[in-house]
Amino acid sequence: QVQLVESGGGLVQPGGSLRLSCAASGSIRSIYAMGWYRQAPGKQRELVATITGGGYTNYADSAKGRFTISRDNAKNTVYLQMNSLKPEDTAVYYCNADIRTGDYWGKGTLVTVSS
Repeated sequence: QVQLVESGGGLVQPGGSLRLSCAASGSIRSIYAMGWYRQAPGKQRELVATITGGGYTNYADSAKGRFTISRDNAKNTVYLQMNSLKPEDTAVYYCNADIRTGDYWGKGTLVTVSS
């Protein structure tokens, strides 16, 4: 079992920045990769960015150049630094842990980009 707890969401103006955090606990050694996904109202959940234990990263086109995913293995925490935020980035952001045979999800944190 892996437990994931997200934090860092909130209201930000267009052009602003936020940093999301996801703390993992439980069967940490089983995690192959961690990532961030988001779901906007009325839309399907979509990939934002992922990072493997070896540090390999993958980004959605919408995130490239604006978002940065990183991890602190000592703290079992993954971060998503989001810059130059746009109203279309408004969504619930979910942390994901991929254990190869399945995955785990956090409860999500709401990010609202609005003036």
